[in-house]
Amino acid sequence: MHIPDGLLPPQIMIGGYALTGGITWFMLRQIHRTSDSTAQLPKASLLTAGFFVLSLIHIPVPPTSIHLVLNGLMGIILGYYAFPAILIGLFFQAVMFGHGGLSSLGVNGVIMGLPALLAYGLVQWGEGHRWGMWWQQTARFGGGAIALFAAALLYVGLTLSTIAPDLNADLERAALFAALTGYGIQALIEGAFTVMAINFLERVKPEILQPMAGEPLRQRPEH
Repeated sequence: MHIPDGLLPPQIMIGGYALTGGITWFMLRQIHRTSDSTAQLPKASLLTAGFFVLSLIHIPVPPTSIHLVLNGLMGIILGYYAFPAILIGLFFQAVMFGHGGLSSLGVNGVIMGLPALLAYGLVQWGEGHRWGMWWQQTARFGGGAIALFAAALLYVGLTLSTIAPDLNADLERAALFAALTGYGIQALIEGAFTVMAINFLERVKPEILQPMAGEPLRQRPEH
């Protein structure tokens, strides 16, 4: 789901950097407004490392293989920290392993980072409504799944809109839509993993589930 260098026209690459720069500035501004803006740094560093390493671990799902992205989980746990954390992870993936590229870093930051913030907002909204355990788990599953699938939609949409004229457009579209189907299946896996990860952390280390804004994620009795 990383867009490599040279695939998109220069104006979109520049626009991606402008949008990513603006979002990063806003996130850092929100972080600095908190009483202790450095309190979440160890947690953000740990999850950034996990996001970076997961790109190397491929899970066989015949006839292909996938790797977990977990941008939704990062958004849910890190809140405002998620966007800059994902951007840093993408930078090291591009530099060290060639996943994506430096000129496309801004675009890839938007593709991965915006859905993470969407997942954070969804789960915080779900946590703010006392609708019972079932809804709480559904919001967490949706946060993980929607973040991955939204990133896939952004990736496919951008790629479809910039298919080079020297390529077979019909073949490229068919391949992208086939990939989108695979991402749909992966989104379900990401959603399930997100629920399991959050439930596990609630039991063993609940203090880690305190995003930059909002109340801690916590279990509520079912009505």
